[in-house]
Order: sequence, then structure tokens, then C-alpha cells
Amino acid sequence: MRSDALDQSLDQFLNYIKMSKSGSDKTQDAYRRDINRFIEFLIKEDITSFEDVQKETVMDYITQLRNGKIGTRKVSNSSISRVYSSLRSFYRYLNRYEDVENNPVQGFKNPKMSKHLPDFLTLDQVMAILSSFDLSNPVELRDRAILETIYACGLRVSEATGLQINNIQFDQEILIVLGKGNKERMIPFYPRCGRLLQKYMNEARAQFIKEDHGFLFVSQSGKPITSRYIQYMLKNVGEKNGIPLELHPHMLRHSFATHLLDNGADLRVVQELLGHENLATTQIYTHITVDRLKKVVKMSHPRSRK
Repeated sequence: MRSDALDQSLDQFLNYIKMSKSGSDKTQDAYRRDINRFIEFLIKEDITSFEDVQKETVMDYITQLRNGKIGTRKVSNSSISRVYSSLRSFYRYLNRYEDVENNPVQGFKNPKMSKHLPDFLTLDQVMAILSSFDLSNPVELRDRAILETIYACGLRVSEATGLQINNIQFDQEILIVLGKGNKERMIPFYPRCGRLLQKYMNEARAQFIKEDHGFLFVSQSGKPITSRYIQYMLKNVGEKNGIPLELHPHMLRHSFATHLLDNGADLRVVQELLGHENLATTQIYTHITVDRLKKVVKMSHPRSRK
């Protein structure tokens, strides 16, 4: 049976997070899921007070998450790190506002994360995708303009859907992008991209728009284009062109960064273009380029052959 006291503490914590604006809606949802599951575990262990939770309780909980005994599958290291983060925030709240003196999460370290190299496309693959659209067809012209802009400027899909016409400075060949945390950044685009955007605005958007709202990319009904449509469209284009990967829009962003670094761009410039707060986030793309160089040497250098 659920404990009203435990549930009440969770509700008050989530309300505190909401009122203090210390977490996004996604963060709040993650807190709710993680702590609700922890409460279910405590009830099964006959623990009805957060004060009674010991370090051993937390260790047992994490072990069962890892082994898949809680939930339907084993939990990855990244998910374990998020669980620790949720419990730490929750216990800081309990210590400060609910007079709970115990903090069983204190001292636990997040598991080491293995670096996952993002998937990206070769330049030939990007060109195959972009050149497959019929620009005399308004819908295909729009779709090509969307993908070209994402690749030309390394945009997140949400940034592409949020672009407004007044974000474009055609004379300067610059996009003004509103990224994470509502931070603005300026990104140059190449002339070919600018010409394509103007063609799209004149020949496709002008047909689709019913009542102008300022958004650059619109559906055939005149409404702002959605992220889901772009994901679906790119996946289909990849399949039609025989790309041996399941494409998603972020892959074009990865390709943008990788291709810039491959061609000698400075890492800090790429960081600024991508809108990364920390250089370490951008540095993962250097691993991609180094791995590619190693592969070329291994396959091509005569002394690499066994």
C-alpha cells in the first residue's frame, strides 16, 4: 500500500521545483518517475519514512535497477546517473525543508560513462540526400530547404522549426538562432543555402501560407512545420537513397560539426556555432575525426598490414 506521507513529500518537492523554476518540464517529469519508482521500492521494503532510508537501501535499489529486477529491463549507466541526480536533489530538499536529517545518497558517485560517438553522414551521403529533391515541386523544395538549412548551420531540429523569417539576414548571410536556454547565436550560411531559402519563400511558402505568423518553414496547411514531420521526412529520404543508417535530424548537425573539423575548423569556433556551453561537449567530434584517420592509416599504410 502506498504511503501518503511519502507521496506528499514527492508532491511538495515537485511543486518546489516548479515554483523555483529550477528544472525544465522534462527534468520535472524525470524527477517524478525516478522518485515515484524509489517510493514503490521503499514500500516493498516496509520503509515508510525517508529518514529511515540507509545507504545500504540505496545500494540495493541501484543493484536491482541494474539487474532489471525493478522495471522491465536492465538500466544503463546514463539512466543510473540520472537516478542518482534525482535522489540527490530530492534529499537536499528533504534536508532543507522537511527536517529530514538523514541523507543516504551522500557520497555515492555516478558510474563512469563510456563515450558514445555520434553517427554522422559522409559528404557524399549528404549530397545524395540533398540532390534527390525535385525543386519544381513546392513540397520537395520546402523539404530540401529544411534539410539544407539544418546541415548548413548545424541546427537542432527544434531550432529549425522555431526559425522565423526575421531571423534571416540575407545580405549578411547570417541566421540568428534561439537555442537552448533561450540563448541567441549568429550562424553564417553559404550562398547556395541563401538562394535556396529565397526560392522556397517565393515559390513554396507563398503558396502554403494562409495567415502569416512569421515562421519560416510551414506545412501545406500554412502552420509551422513540426519536428516530427522533419524526422519522418528525413527517414524516408534516407531509405529512398539507400543510406545504410536510420536517419534522424540530429545526424545532420553531427555531420556539420564533423565536416567542419575535418576541413580544419577551429574547435572553439565549432563550439560557438553549435551553441555548446562546454568545450568538452564539442570535443567528442574530434574523436570521430581521429578514429577516421586511424582507420585510413590502418587500411592504407603498407606497414599496417599483418
